[in-house]
Amino acid sequence: MGRLTEAIKHLLIINVLFFLATLLYGDQMYQWFSLFFPENPNFRWWQTLSHMFMHGNFMHILFNMYALWAFGTPLERAWGRNKFLFFYFSAGIGAALIHTGANYFFFNQGLEALVSTGIPKAQILDIIADGKFSPDWYQATSKSSVDSFLSAYSTPAVGASGAVYGVLVAFAFMFPQAELMLIFLPVPIKAKYFVPLIIAGDLFFGFTNTNTGIAHFAHIGGALIGFIMMWYWKKNQFNKNRWDQ
Repeated sequence: MGRLTEAIKHLLIINVLFFLATLLYGDQMYQWFSLFFPENPNFRWWQTLSHMFMHGNFMHILFNMYALWAFGTPLERAWGRNKFLFFYFSAGIGAALIHTGANYFFFNQGLEALVSTGIPKAQILDIIADGKFSPDWYQATSKSSVDSFLSAYSTPAVGASGAVYGVLVAFAFMFPQAELMLIFLPVPIKAKYFVPLIIAGDLFFGFTNTNTGIAHFAHIGGALIGFIMMWYWKKNQFNKNRWDQ
Protein backbone atom coordinates (compact mmCIF):
# COMPACT_ATOMS: atom_id res chain seq x y z
CA MET A 1 0.00 0.00 0.00
CA GLY A 2 3.01 2.31 0.27
CA ARG A 3 3.16 5.48 2.30
CA LEU A 4 0.36 6.22 4.76
CA THR A 5 -2.22 8.63 3.42
CA GLU A 6 -3.06 11.66 5.55
CA ALA A 7 -6.52 10.71 6.87
CA ILE A 8 -5.57 7.09 7.52
CA LYS A 9 -2.44 8.19 9.41
CA HIS A 10 -4.39 10.52 11.68
CA LEU A 11 -7.16 7.99 12.30
CA LEU A 12 -4.55 5.39 13.28
CA ILE A 13 -2.87 7.83 15.66
CA ILE A 14 -6.15 8.84 17.35
CA ASN A 15 -7.22 5.21 17.77
CA VAL A 16 -3.86 4.26 19.29
CA LEU A 17 -3.98 7.23 21.67
CA PHE A 18 -7.46 6.26 22.83
CA PHE A 19 -6.29 2.68 23.31
CA LEU A 20 -3.29 3.77 25.40
CA ALA A 21 -5.55 6.02 27.49
CA THR A 22 -7.88 3.05 28.03
CA LEU A 23 -4.96 0.98 29.30
CA LEU A 24 -4.20 3.76 31.80
CA TYR A 25 -7.69 4.77 32.89
CA GLY A 26 -9.70 1.64 32.08
CA ASP A 27 -13.30 1.77 33.27
CA GLN A 28 -13.45 5.56 33.24
CA MET A 29 -12.61 5.66 29.53
CA TYR A 30 -15.20 2.99 28.74
CA GLN A 31 -17.83 4.84 30.77
CA TRP A 32 -17.18 8.14 29.00
CA PHE A 33 -16.57 7.09 25.42
CA SER A 34 -18.20 3.69 24.75
CA LEU A 35 -21.63 3.69 23.11
CA PHE A 36 -24.25 2.95 25.77
CA PHE A 37 -27.94 2.31 25.25
CA PRO A 38 -29.79 5.67 25.37
CA GLU A 39 -31.90 4.52 28.35
CA ASN A 40 -28.73 3.69 30.31
CA PRO A 41 -27.57 6.43 32.74
CA ASN A 42 -24.06 6.20 31.24
CA PHE A 43 -25.23 7.31 27.78
CA ARG A 44 -23.85 10.60 26.45
CA TRP A 45 -24.57 12.11 23.03
CA TRP A 46 -20.91 12.19 21.97
CA GLN A 47 -20.61 8.40 22.35
CA THR A 48 -22.19 8.00 18.91
CA LEU A 49 -18.87 9.28 17.57
CA SER A 50 -16.35 8.52 20.33
CA HIS A 51 -17.08 4.77 20.45
CA MET A 52 -15.37 4.50 17.04
CA PHE A 53 -12.01 5.19 18.72
CA MET A 54 -12.46 2.74 21.60
CA HIS A 55 -11.37 -0.91 21.49
CA GLY A 56 -11.72 -3.82 23.87
CA ASN A 57 -8.26 -5.36 23.59
CA PHE A 58 -5.08 -5.45 21.52
CA MET A 59 -6.36 -7.91 18.90
CA HIS A 60 -9.53 -5.85 18.47
CA ILE A 61 -7.65 -2.66 17.60
CA LEU A 62 -5.03 -4.56 15.59
CA PHE A 63 -7.57 -6.13 13.22
CA ASN A 64 -9.59 -2.92 12.85
CA MET A 65 -6.57 -0.74 12.21
CA TYR A 66 -5.09 -3.23 9.76
CA ALA A 67 -8.37 -3.31 7.82
CA LEU A 68 -8.61 0.48 7.92
CA TRP A 69 -5.10 0.78 6.50
CA ALA A 70 -5.40 -2.02 3.93
CA PHE A 71 -8.80 -1.08 2.51
CA GLY A 72 -8.98 2.60 3.36
CA THR A 73 -5.66 3.63 1.80
CA PRO A 74 -6.66 2.97 -1.84
CA LEU A 75 -10.00 4.68 -1.23
CA GLU A 76 -8.40 7.83 0.17
CA ARG A 77 -5.98 7.89 -2.76
CA ALA A 78 -8.89 7.66 -5.17
CA TRP A 79 -11.19 10.12 -3.38
CA GLY A 80 -8.97 12.47 -1.44
CA ARG A 81 -8.89 13.12 2.30
CA ASN A 82 -12.15 15.03 2.79
CA LYS A 83 -14.39 12.67 0.85
CA PHE A 84 -12.86 9.65 2.56
CA LEU A 85 -13.35 11.13 6.05
CA PHE A 86 -16.94 12.07 5.22
CA PHE A 87 -17.61 8.52 4.09
CA TYR A 88 -15.80 6.93 7.06
CA PHE A 89 -17.62 8.91 9.74
CA SER A 90 -20.97 8.59 7.98
CA ALA A 91 -20.61 4.80 7.98
CA GLY A 92 -19.48 4.79 11.64
CA ILE A 93 -22.31 7.01 12.88
CA GLY A 94 -24.83 5.11 10.76
CA ALA A 95 -23.57 1.87 12.28
CA ALA A 96 -24.09 3.31 15.78
CA LEU A 97 -27.66 4.34 14.99
CA ILE A 98 -28.62 0.97 13.49
CA HIS A 99 -26.95 -0.87 16.38
CA THR A 100 -28.93 1.27 18.82
CA GLY A 101 -32.14 0.63 16.88
CA ALA A 102 -31.55 -3.14 17.12
CA ASN A 103 -30.90 -2.76 20.85
CA TYR A 104 -34.23 -0.94 21.26
CA PHE A 105 -35.95 -3.88 19.57
CA PHE A 106 -34.34 -6.49 21.87
CA PHE A 107 -34.80 -4.28 24.93
CA ASN A 108 -38.51 -3.70 24.32
CA GLN A 109 -39.06 -7.34 23.34
CA GLY A 110 -37.55 -8.55 26.63
CA LEU A 111 -39.28 -5.88 28.69
CA GLU A 112 -42.68 -6.75 27.23
CA ALA A 113 -42.07 -10.45 27.85
CA LEU A 114 -41.33 -9.77 31.52
CA VAL A 115 -44.25 -7.36 31.98
CA SER A 116 -46.62 -9.89 30.41
CA THR A 117 -45.83 -12.29 33.27
CA GLY A 118 -47.10 -9.76 35.80
CA ILE A 119 -43.86 -8.08 36.87
CA PRO A 120 -44.40 -4.30 37.15
CA LYS A 121 -42.57 -2.36 34.44
CA ALA A 122 -41.41 0.32 36.90
CA GLN A 123 -39.89 -2.36 39.12
CA ILE A 124 -37.92 -3.86 36.24
CA LEU A 125 -36.60 -0.47 35.15
CA ASP A 126 -35.59 0.44 38.71
CA ILE A 127 -33.63 -2.80 39.09
CA ILE A 128 -31.66 -2.46 35.84
CA ALA A 129 -31.02 1.24 36.53
CA ASP A 130 -29.03 0.08 39.56
CA GLY A 131 -27.00 -2.26 37.36
CA LYS A 132 -28.74 -5.35 38.72
CA PHE A 133 -31.22 -8.01 37.61
CA SER A 134 -33.53 -10.53 39.27
CA PRO A 135 -32.84 -14.28 38.92
CA ASP A 136 -36.63 -14.73 39.00
CA TRP A 137 -36.82 -13.22 35.52
CA TYR A 138 -35.27 -16.39 34.10
CA GLN A 139 -38.14 -18.37 35.59
CA ALA A 140 -40.72 -15.96 34.20
CA THR A 141 -39.67 -16.02 30.53
CA SER A 142 -37.05 -17.49 28.19
CA LYS A 143 -33.36 -17.15 28.98
CA SER A 144 -32.57 -15.75 25.52
CA SER A 145 -35.19 -13.02 25.94
CA VAL A 146 -33.81 -11.95 29.32
CA ASP A 147 -30.19 -12.12 28.15
CA SER A 148 -30.95 -9.99 25.07
CA PHE A 149 -32.85 -7.48 27.21
CA LEU A 150 -30.01 -7.14 29.71
CA SER A 151 -27.31 -7.08 27.05
CA ALA A 152 -29.07 -4.35 25.06
CA TYR A 153 -29.33 -2.19 28.17
CA SER A 154 -25.99 -2.72 29.84
CA THR A 155 -23.40 -3.75 27.20
CA PRO A 156 -21.64 -0.79 25.55
CA ALA A 157 -20.40 -0.93 21.97
CA VAL A 158 -16.79 -0.10 21.14
CA GLY A 159 -14.65 -0.20 18.02
CA ALA A 160 -14.22 1.15 14.52
CA SER A 161 -15.75 -1.99 13.00
CA GLY A 162 -18.94 -0.30 11.77
CA ALA A 163 -16.97 2.33 9.87
CA VAL A 164 -14.52 -0.31 8.63
CA TYR A 165 -17.39 -2.39 7.23
CA GLY A 166 -18.47 0.68 5.27
CA VAL A 167 -14.91 0.94 3.97
CA LEU A 168 -14.99 -2.73 2.98
CA VAL A 169 -18.17 -2.22 0.96
CA ALA A 170 -16.66 0.83 -0.76
CA PHE A 171 -13.52 -1.16 -1.55
CA ALA A 172 -15.63 -3.90 -3.16
CA PHE A 173 -17.38 -1.25 -5.28
CA MET A 174 -14.14 0.40 -6.35
CA PHE A 175 -11.94 -2.70 -6.73
CA PRO A 176 -14.30 -5.67 -7.26
CA GLN A 177 -11.64 -7.89 -8.86
CA ALA A 178 -9.06 -7.48 -6.06
CA GLU A 179 -8.31 -10.87 -4.48
CA LEU A 180 -8.57 -11.17 -0.69
CA MET A 181 -8.26 -14.03 1.79
CA LEU A 182 -10.09 -14.97 4.98
CA ILE A 183 -7.86 -16.16 7.84
CA PHE A 184 -9.86 -19.38 8.24
CA LEU A 185 -10.16 -19.90 4.47
CA PRO A 186 -6.72 -19.27 2.90
CA VAL A 187 -8.05 -19.20 -0.66
CA PRO A 188 -8.05 -15.98 -2.73
CA ILE A 189 -11.57 -14.57 -3.11
CA LYS A 190 -12.46 -11.55 -5.22
CA ALA A 191 -13.61 -8.53 -3.23
CA LYS A 192 -17.05 -8.57 -4.86
CA TYR A 193 -17.62 -12.02 -3.29
CA PHE A 194 -15.49 -11.64 -0.14
CA VAL A 195 -17.35 -8.64 1.31
CA PRO A 196 -20.90 -10.04 0.84
CA LEU A 197 -19.68 -13.30 2.41
CA ILE A 198 -18.57 -11.72 5.68
CA ILE A 199 -21.67 -9.50 5.79
CA ALA A 200 -23.82 -12.62 5.36
CA GLY A 201 -22.16 -14.03 8.48
CA ASP A 202 -23.12 -10.92 10.46
CA LEU A 203 -26.68 -11.10 9.13
CA PHE A 204 -26.96 -14.70 10.28
CA PHE A 205 -25.57 -14.11 13.77
CA GLY A 206 -27.44 -10.82 14.15
CA PHE A 207 -30.90 -12.03 13.18
CA THR A 208 -30.56 -15.33 15.03
CA ASN A 209 -29.51 -13.25 18.06
CA THR A 210 -26.48 -15.45 18.62
CA ASN A 211 -24.43 -14.24 21.58
CA THR A 212 -20.95 -13.98 20.06
CA GLY A 213 -19.85 -10.86 21.95
CA ILE A 214 -19.73 -8.97 18.64
CA ALA A 215 -22.00 -6.05 17.68
CA HIS A 216 -23.23 -7.65 14.46
CA PHE A 217 -25.84 -4.98 13.79
CA ALA A 218 -23.14 -2.30 13.97
CA HIS A 219 -21.29 -4.20 11.22
CA ILE A 220 -24.49 -4.53 9.21
CA GLY A 221 -25.28 -0.85 9.76
CA GLY A 222 -21.87 0.32 8.59
CA ALA A 223 -22.07 -1.92 5.53
CA LEU A 224 -25.59 -0.70 4.72
CA ILE A 225 -24.68 2.99 4.97
CA GLY A 226 -21.55 2.34 2.93
CA PHE A 227 -23.61 0.57 0.26
CA ILE A 228 -26.20 3.36 0.09
CA MET A 229 -23.53 6.05 -0.25
CA MET A 230 -21.61 4.14 -2.92
CA TRP A 231 -24.80 3.38 -4.85
CA TYR A 232 -25.81 7.05 -4.72
CA TRP A 233 -22.39 8.31 -5.78
CA LYS A 234 -22.16 5.77 -8.59
CA LYS A 235 -25.67 6.62 -9.81
CA ASN A 236 -24.90 10.35 -9.83
CA GLN A 237 -21.63 9.74 -11.67
CA PHE A 238 -23.56 7.79 -14.31
CA ASN A 239 -26.15 10.58 -14.65
CA LYS A 240 -23.42 13.20 -15.11
CA ASN A 241 -21.91 11.20 -17.96
CA ARG A 242 -25.15 10.47 -19.84
CA TRP A 243 -25.02 11.39 -23.55
CA ASP A 244 -28.72 12.32 -23.77
CA GLN A 245 -28.69 15.18 -21.24
